Amino acid sequence: MSSLRSLVRSLFALTILLLSAAASRPVAAADVVLRGGTIYDGTGSDPVVGDVVLRDERIVVVGDYEPKPEDEVIDCRGMIVAPGFIDLHTHSDGTVRGEEARKCLNYLVQGCTTMVTGNCGGGAGEIARFLDDVDGKGVGCNLVHLVPHGRVRQAAMKNRRGEPTVEELKQMEDQVDRGMREGAWGMSTGLIYPPSSYAAIDELIALAKVAARHGGLYVSHIRDEGDGLLDAVREAIEIGRRSGAAVQISHFKVMGIPNWGRVRQAAEMIEKARGEGVKVTADQYPYTASSTSLTSTTMPDDQIPGGRTDLARRMAADPKLDAQVRKVIGGRIDRSENIVIAQAPKHTQYVGKSIREIAQMEKLEPADLVLRLHGENIQVVNHAMSEKDVRWVMTLPWVGTGSDGSARPVKPDECPHPRNFGTFARKIGRYAIEQKAISTAWAIRSSSGLPADILGLADRVYLRPGYVADVVVLDPKNYRDTATFEAPQQYARGARWVFVGGKAAIADSKPNESLHGRALRHTVR
Repeated sequence: MSSLRSLVRSLFALTILLLSAAASRPVAAADVVLRGGTIYDGTGSDPVVGDVVLRDERIVVVGDYEPKPEDEVIDCRGMIVAPGFIDLHTHSDGTVRGEEARKCLNYLVQGCTTMVTGNCGGGAGEIARFLDDVDGKGVGCNLVHLVPHGRVRQAAMKNRRGEPTVEELKQMEDQVDRGMREGAWGMSTGLIYPPSSYAAIDELIALAKVAARHGGLYVSHIRDEGDGLLDAVREAIEIGRRSGAAVQISHFKVMGIPNWGRVRQAAEMIEKARGEGVKVTADQYPYTASSTSLTSTTMPDDQIPGGRTDLARRMAADPKLDAQVRKVIGGRIDRSENIVIAQAPKHTQYVGKSIREIAQMEKLEPADLVLRLHGENIQVVNHAMSEKDVRWVMTLPWVGTGSDGSARPVKPDECPHPRNFGTFARKIGRYAIEQKAISTAWAIRSSSGLPADILGLADRVYLRPGYVADVVVLDPKNYRDTATFEAPQQYARGARWVFVGGKAAIADSKPNESLHGRALRHTVR
């Protein structure tokens, strides 16, 4: 064992030596010299003033460099130079096949160069086909994809509840294995969304073991983010403990005024597990409202006897069930003024209005309105989180950044969550630079180096010689989110230059129409 440790230390020292040598060697003519910026390298260390030199698709110098006459030199004095940001949690696989959304402009203008898709157990289930499509048609940001458990379970079991048979579990294991071999970085679950919500812990452990064999993550929208938060976090930890997979808890938070502050107890549980050797991390968006479907918000499937299938007919035939469902809805919309319609294709007049406002407008009780809209594709923004909790969670050293949004163009008939347009600029620009709730170095690390470490990206997102040149240049005085809950489709400002693979996607604050991102495929172990 001691000889193995000595070998590891020697290899680490050799790596550092080679990187240092690469930084000091004479460099041929550069594509771009980012001159004299304040460099945050993604480690969380204090910044230094210096140059970052890009050639081909790589960073070749971080430090001092004497430009050559043929170099393109960009004056970065007074600017922040940082790694391109990684969004650990998006649903962009549902949108990037569209021509406008494929550009990922709402993320690029924030400095985001890589996003993770396939989250919450949903999204593209045919991994190779999806990744090939991304590369074949182009994409603005790099994409990292996860195997969505909901799709896996549906393929094996349709929408049947209960435990899988031996044959069905084997089919699911084979699907996860195939997805990992085709380039996925792990498996995700959405344990409030059917059919993922039908899965018991033993099924999830078995499938997480398959991902772990390939060095993949278990990423989870846990079973409850409100009253049952602690039990849900306990389950996620147990899955990691028994499967050997690293666990990533999605959009770490707690919902509902009676539960505010409980996120600290959840964090204590996670830190205890980490101390025991279980790999557990999380991500967070810096807002006090969540967003998902109206149905999931007001009628959680596991709280409705028999689930939500054919619910209207069953309620009409069973007064007891009708009363039970209304009780569930009432408990979820006790503050109906805080639940706002974000998207309602058949009722665009509702967009931007709260459940309470619409109920009054339609002369209905709020529960009756919810039941009338049940089954439609309606998204809501739910204001149910504590600003104090949000600020505290972003200080945790194992919490990265994930918007829970998607690449999207501006749509005039929608009022989506502002996280789609402002997450990174809000966290770094507003919370760190402006309000100093966290340090700028930590805000940048939580958006770059930490997500890279969580995913296991070997040569990206740190500013180091030899690494892929995903780099951003930010104007600290102007880098801010402009999207609000009232006007959420406003692009962030202040990202002067954004390089994806060494190519300028944003040049002197102007977007480039070319698509420089690509699908990043996980290497099978």
